[in-house]
Amino acid sequence: MTNSQAITIALAQLPVTKAAVNDNLRTHLAYIERAAALGANVVAFPELSLTGYELALLSQLAMPRDDAAFAALIAAAVANNTVVIAGCPLHNPNGKPYIAAVICFPNGEHTFYLKQHLHEGEDVYCAPGSESGLINVNGTRIALAVCADFTHPNHAATAAAQQADVYLASALISPGGYAKDAELLAAIAKRHQLPVLLANHVSTTGGWQTCGNSGGWNVAGELAVSAHGTQPSLVLCHIHHGVLSGGVEVMTHLPSKAFITD
Repeated sequence: MTNSQAITIALAQLPVTKAAVNDNLRTHLAYIERAAALGANVVAFPELSLTGYELALLSQLAMPRDDAAFAALIAAAVANNTVVIAGCPLHNPNGKPYIAAVICFPNGEHTFYLKQHLHEGEDVYCAPGSESGLINVNGTRIALAVCADFTHPNHAATAAAQQADVYLASALISPGGYAKDAELLAAIAKRHQLPVLLANHVSTTGGWQTCGNSGGWNVAGELAVSAHGTQPSLVLCHIHHGVLSGGVEVMTHLPSKAFITD
């Protein structure tokens, strides 16, 4: 890793309510505030975290690029001086919506990463994106992945070719799928010699039971930091000179200051 600056990426595994964007947004804002207080430079949420993984509802839940929820997340990024990456269905003027991540920067700018590789059956409800997602935070190059992206070797290979320092995946992983997916993520870390991070759900969503266990693998392919199962948590991943360490903050209560203004 060429960058000498340390970076802290907080993985947010939070309760999500089906299709309740405003309620979910309040929870996001509380997690962002707490993560920033703990020194996070980046806060990353699971796949479709603002709505839940509700494929059959995606077309009606799809958000325009100027959605009010994005404005609230941008304001939180600015106020807390942290990058916010949240999962959302994004309106596609040319067809089915995208499974996307909105990326909000402390300077008030924002952009989107569109999931490139769809799971079997997702193509009924949404369209794939085509562009890789690489963001630079304080000199650290972070490659973004959404769930099935990391099951395609070319996705991580592209990130490595772009000289990514970290591979950050937002996902929905079930208890039955975790062992296989963890093996894939560990292999990416070892093969490409970069820390690999996972933000996963803890709620039952879209008919899927999820397993939490958000965490990070070091360049040896070892799990270096992990949440405790499905406890609502912030997993703080510290990366310095390519070395991953961290800790877990269990979110037993949400900060009371988080609110949404009209």
